[in-house]
Amino acid sequence: MNAIATPIAPPSMSRGRVFNAYVQEAKAECLRYLRNPGFLLPTLLFPSVFYLMFGIFLARSNGPEVPRILLAAYGVFGVMAPGLFGFGVSLALERDSGLLTLKRAMPMPPGAYLIGKMTMAMGVATVISVFLLCMALFLAHVQLSGSQIATLFVVQLLGVLPFCAMGLLIGSLIKGQGAPGLINMIYLPMAFLSGLWFPLSMLPAFIQRLAPVWPSYHLNQLALSAIGLGQGGEWGHIGVLAIYTVAFVLLAARRLRRYG
Repeated sequence: MNAIATPIAPPSMSRGRVFNAYVQEAKAECLRYLRNPGFLLPTLLFPSVFYLMFGIFLARSNGPEVPRILLAAYGVFGVMAPGLFGFGVSLALERDSGLLTLKRAMPMPPGAYLIGKMTMAMGVATVISVFLLCMALFLAHVQLSGSQIATLFVVQLLGVLPFCAMGLLIGSLIKGQGAPGLINMIYLPMAFLSGLWFPLSMLPAFIQRLAPVWPSYHLNQLALSAIGLGQGGEWGHIGVLAIYTVAFVLLAARRLRRYG
């Protein structure tokens, strides 16, 4: 008598093991970037040095509100980097080396890879935001209330997410060797065209009209609103950033499913 073989379902992971998988992946990502000064130091130092030069040393001659305005602008400039480079460059390199394929074959939750990188990016964004706030409060003597400090911190911490999604899409499209150069070609012009380095009023009219195209513009408007310098329409800016985040993630997921 022939027996019909019944496929055996793979054992499911307990909730504790699933949670631990997320924690270990996030820990591994954070440790990897802590051991990579070529990524970490420029990411932390660029916004801080720029704010020190333009927001503290040179700002007073241009008006008392300039250090406050540049705190928002360079904070946005700072939190863009861990999302774009932490996701974009590393994903492109891991696709080329086969590490992403290996991680897919490992018995860990599919979302642990993305959550780990997102945790790393938000951790770096936290350090950047806190460092700039300390410089603004104790060196530039910017007057901010407790609620304004908390709101600005939350805006910048969550504001890294659209740039994580953008980096995810870029990393899914390009090769590892070309990733740093291409992301710099996107990162730096986007910061300039969004009014992060110079007020938009100082730029040509066509650049002012195109500024709302960039997610960094909308994040900067939210940061300015957090410190009492906004022009209203906060929910509109939040909606645009949410749309960008979802669209970038969906496009990246589609690309990765097709081409790995």
